[in-house]
Amino acid sequence: MSESQDVILFNEALRRPEAERSAYLAAACAGDETLRQRVETLLRAFEQAGDFLDQPPPGAPPPPDDRTTPLETVGSRVGRYKLLQQIGEGGCGVVFMAEQNDAVRRFVALKVIKPGMDTKDVIARFEAERQALALMDHPNIARVFDAGATDTGRPYFVMELVRGLKITDYCDHESLSTEARVALFAQICGAIQHAHQKGVIHRDIKPSNILVTTAANGKPMPKVIDFGIAKATTGHRLTDKTLFTAFEMLIGTPAYMSPEQAEFASIDVDTRTDVYSLGVLLYELLTGTTPFDTQELLKAGLDEVRRVIRTQDPARPSTRLSTMMAADLTVVSHRRHTEPPRLIREIRGDLDWIVMKAIEKDRNRRYATAHGLALDAERFLNGEAVTARPPSALYKLQKLFLRNKILFIGLASIFLLLIIALVVTSRLLVLQRNALHLSDAMQLESAANAYLRENKPDQAENALRESIAIRSRYLNGRPPMPEAIGPVMQSLVVHKKIRIAEELLNQILTPAALADPAYVDLCTLRAEICARDGNWTAAARDAALLLGRQPENNYRYHMLVPLLVATTNLSAYREACSNIVIRFSQTTNPYIADPMAKDCLILPNGGVDLKPVAEMAKLAVTSGKGTGSYHFFQCCEALAEYRQGHFVEALDWATESAKNSFPQSQAEAYAVMAMAHFKLGNIEGARLALTNCNKVLEDRLPHYGAELGSDWRDWIIAHTLQKEADTLINRGKP
Repeated sequence: MSESQDVILFNEALRRPEAERSAYLAAACAGDETLRQRVETLLRAFEQAGDFLDQPPPGAPPPPDDRTTPLETVGSRVGRYKLLQQIGEGGCGVVFMAEQNDAVRRFVALKVIKPGMDTKDVIARFEAERQALALMDHPNIARVFDAGATDTGRPYFVMELVRGLKITDYCDHESLSTEARVALFAQICGAIQHAHQKGVIHRDIKPSNILVTTAANGKPMPKVIDFGIAKATTGHRLTDKTLFTAFEMLIGTPAYMSPEQAEFASIDVDTRTDVYSLGVLLYELLTGTTPFDTQELLKAGLDEVRRVIRTQDPARPSTRLSTMMAADLTVVSHRRHTEPPRLIREIRGDLDWIVMKAIEKDRNRRYATAHGLALDAERFLNGEAVTARPPSALYKLQKLFLRNKILFIGLASIFLLLIIALVVTSRLLVLQRNALHLSDAMQLESAANAYLRENKPDQAENALRESIAIRSRYLNGRPPMPEAIGPVMQSLVVHKKIRIAEELLNQILTPAALADPAYVDLCTLRAEICARDGNWTAAARDAALLLGRQPENNYRYHMLVPLLVATTNLSAYREACSNIVIRFSQTTNPYIADPMAKDCLILPNGGVDLKPVAEMAKLAVTSGKGTGSYHFFQCCEALAEYRQGHFVEALDWATESAKNSFPQSQAEAYAVMAMAHFKLGNIEGARLALTNCNKVLEDRLPHYGAELGSDWRDWIIAHTLQKEADTLINRGKP
């Protein structure tokens, strides 16, 4: 690192409490012991210098000694306020809960410069925060009541005491849905817009600076606090002292910092830097994580922090969720009161576009104002079309070119020479023709989606067919983008055009497309369609591919295992059951435990230890009591008891499960009941239960060859158990 970067780390470490400096340097230096030793030498020299520069020259009268003046502590008074409790501490300020006992009796938050931090630039920033907050008059911004100076001359200000949690903790604690989080976020945008109209940029928007309390009407009320590094955007004079930001000093929190804040160039920071931070906040509210991990950024060093923030494009929120470990995704979904597939569907599309527009590297492509961001959030909540749109392919190419100018220029030169050597006119004609065909195909795909919005599914299907034909004939079968055709494929399924959807997906999902993670959702859709059509072999092929991509995802196992049973692939079934026990036997989520246990119990020869499987079934039926899924959990528990030879217990659980109205689960329960009766010697009861099972399968479930619907997994399980029961009772085989 350069000498100036040594100074950066020195300044940043000096701003932190002494107890936190070692941990900060360990992360910031990223294993560079030489750099760390240089910075620690600077810190020791600073401490040893003491007050040397503050000493008067020989013979000068001694200055007044104010060191005997007591510092602010709990129980002492500052002005007309009694300090009750220290509730916070930042880089240069300490926050107390205080009590005002004069004309108005109330509890307030009192923020004062920390002892030893009252340098000119710190005081200037502190006074800037005081003046910034005094300009605000908004229900979602903490109000300022008073200001002054302590007996030692250090400035303080008094503001509204906000009793609440930081916004991310509040949302997780209350398990707020995606819609509720977006509604809360829109209020925050309104508060930031108010600050911008007053000529103030916050510049450090992050969860810890947004507390959520409960309003008088019982609704959540977010409050924006800490304008400690706020910057005026108009002629407001925030302080009479010099407010100077040192060159190469990072202002803000890295994970929420805009590219222009990390630029260290002549470019000024305007209100759009807060729009960027708001976008990062929304990203975290939706996914539980920031676009870039703070700890990883700090470990990489300041130069790498700046490079990542300025040049690296983060994954879309829905993509981040799709690539999470199954356990992490389950936790995130549970905190949003939903299931993983539904959460990903909720965020994919409009919310992806809103977030990615807010965190654009090029601030000219972001929302112009926080109000504009709030309006798009409200449009999403109202089911209206949002103004954000994905960046065009041309814009992505432009960004790639700007990051790799030398490489692109060199390649362009070589390419130009090759074109000249290889019949220029012919090549250009081919390129032009392909571009026209690609444009035609994309226009047809746009038209297909337009037809869907007009509720014209037949026209949408025809437009998509034409697009696929063009791509197959002129573009080497290059598949369309998933987001361009996904809605049309879903519409075909909704309108019961299962085989048409399968035919089109077979043309789209070429080997090249299947190798691209972007087409995972379309591959999943094809597997579902094949299964609903009874095409078990094709469905199993796609399900195995998907499990290979996401081996930690319990939904992938629950798709594949019944298909292995349907295709009588016993060896693969046993292997899958073994992996289920290894990966999921320790789960505490009943909605994971139940399908994983049932998958291992479909066949009597699953080849796994029944004890952990039975424990998963027991967890589900114990934790799920009182839920809408309880009868399903009872059925799994009945099957688990039967497989263990506990026939009385199996009969009891199956009898209870058979009372539910879901036909697939009812048929499964009757099959287990029949087998348990038979094992207990009650042949008449066994035959009656088997008759009931056959009646449910015949009268209430679709027949093979018809469209099986979304519950095809339980269709397979019910028929498999019926066959086992029939063999046991009517043919006398074990």
